Amino acid sequence: MVMPLLVSVVDDDESVRESLPDLLREFGYAVQAFSSAEDFLASGQLDATRCLILDIAMPGMSGPDLQQELARQERSIPIIFITAHGDAADRPRLIGQGAVDCLFKPFGEAALLKALEAALPGR
Repeated sequence: MVMPLLVSVVDDDESVRESLPDLLREFGYAVQAFSSAEDFLASGQLDATRCLILDIAMPGMSGPDLQQELARQERSIPIIFITAHGDAADRPRLIGQGAVDCLFKPFGEAALLKALEAALPGR
């Protein structure tokens, strides 16, 4: 039996941590949700995570800060940023720094699927 790929969701918004994993499971992924970047780093799930869906603005370590920390650790986990507070300049900047995509909340299923397919080609 093929194990589903693990997608980790890091968002301080509880409603996102509850609803997004349900949708990702419908798409056939295994999911772990974390309320902060620090919780994700301490989880022991870094090696198993195949894609990271990451909020930009969070208390403590921000999404871009976590992206930099993962790069410092030489971990190449594809990142899809999500944000409710971003502006148009965030998307090209974050993609230029290696993110797969940056979705503005609320985003649709089609946009999320497209980003996941880009992050995990040939899944």
